[in-house]
Amino acid sequence: MKYEAVIGLEVHAQLSTNSKVFCTCSTRFGAPPNSQTCPVCIGMPGALPVLNRKIVEFTIKAALATHCTIAPLSQFARKNYFYPDLPKGYQISQYELPLATRGYLEIDIAGESKQIGIHRIHMEEDAGKLFHGENLGDPRSSYVDLNRCGVPLIEIVSEPEIHSPEEARAYMTKLRDLLRYLEVCDGNMEEGSLRCDANVSLKPVGATELGVKTEVKNMNSFRFVQKALEYEMERQQRLLEQGQTIVQETRLWDSARGITLSMRSKEEAHDYRYFPEPDLVPLVVDPAWIEKIRASLPELPDAKKARFISQYGIPEYDAGILTASKALADYFEGCVRIHPEPKIVGNWIMGELLREMNKDDREIEDCPVTPEHLAELLTLIEEGTISGKMAKEIFTEMYGSRRSPREIVTEKGMAQISDERALDEVISRVISDNPDQVAAYRQGKEKLFGFFVGQIMKATKGQANPQRVSELLRRRLQVQ
Repeated sequence: MKYEAVIGLEVHAQLSTNSKVFCTCSTRFGAPPNSQTCPVCIGMPGALPVLNRKIVEFTIKAALATHCTIAPLSQFARKNYFYPDLPKGYQISQYELPLATRGYLEIDIAGESKQIGIHRIHMEEDAGKLFHGENLGDPRSSYVDLNRCGVPLIEIVSEPEIHSPEEARAYMTKLRDLLRYLEVCDGNMEEGSLRCDANVSLKPVGATELGVKTEVKNMNSFRFVQKALEYEMERQQRLLEQGQTIVQETRLWDSARGITLSMRSKEEAHDYRYFPEPDLVPLVVDPAWIEKIRASLPELPDAKKARFISQYGIPEYDAGILTASKALADYFEGCVRIHPEPKIVGNWIMGELLREMNKDDREIEDCPVTPEHLAELLTLIEEGTISGKMAKEIFTEMYGSRRSPREIVTEKGMAQISDERALDEVISRVISDNPDQVAAYRQGKEKLFGFFVGQIMKATKGQANPQRVSELLRRRLQVQ
């Protein structure tokens, strides 16, 4: 029997605010353990939460960008469970009345567009973090850091409309790009700013009834999301083909071993004993505020990609790469404003620049080559001051030193020789030194032309303008 996957993703995105969702504690990453806490976020008796207005604004931005409907009234709820990293014994979240519902996200798969529905987006607070002793040299102990308690999250729950690991990865990538464009989440998966849980089940092809689902947790990269889903689909299919039953449970992704492991039986909503948060009034959002936020939204990735294709005449593939992040798109446009050759600028960014950035694992915001310096380098090529080969050498120097290309060219004497008189002297000398090759060329061995060019470039230490050399050399060799 053939099976097809039904996948739904629950993405937790940490909002980029300076303070937590219900108190004024800092959200800075990497602070000493338990140094960013207060009576509110660690649940001391009598401490009352106060909602951070910025959290609501950021959530509305994400909801509008994903075509969701904003609820005129939403409500916080207590989600009760008991772990050592949850000192209150409950998490403040939203349940029956979330802030946003019924949206969608467009993804591209194999050149075709597909719409993935978004079931809901709601606000909640994060829990703390446990560190187990085996990783700290003390296998008998566990430690808890409560700095993350109260850090603001939005949970974006997709509809079960994803049918392959590749689609899941495309959805995650598109969502991360969108949140970064909005500047509501930095998308740093290594620091836990973006985390994903996946619900996956298999059903016979053509069947309407869904299979039993498992939830896979502990995925902090796009690659792990794809690998975990691939493994879980294979595991479930193997069990079904053996006539066994899929157990509804929560499983962890073990990235070192490339497998999922059973963690606990899957909770249902009633297990959390949701009820309205008594310390927070229902949230009523003014429609005028929603429209003000809508008007403040930046140009989003799909719109920017379409504009780059029409305005700059670049291929769709190039536009997709150059608009993957707002910062990279701004970098490209900064270069083009100075050197209005979009295709050439794009090629250098996608080639030389991104190759060096990927080596260093750097973000474009920390790029040592400014748009002005890259544009200046391309202008030097266009003017004939340097060759394309020389430009690549200069670019490497620019990347390492942050200096301008003209400064490097002047200091190292790398300017290209284009003067006809200077080149003619070198050409005359090469022709004079190689009479046999000249005779053979004139008798029809045209492949020797490359030999002469090589000798000229060697004599000028690579600084001769190749185009001018070819023109002058061909003219001289034709003279009998």
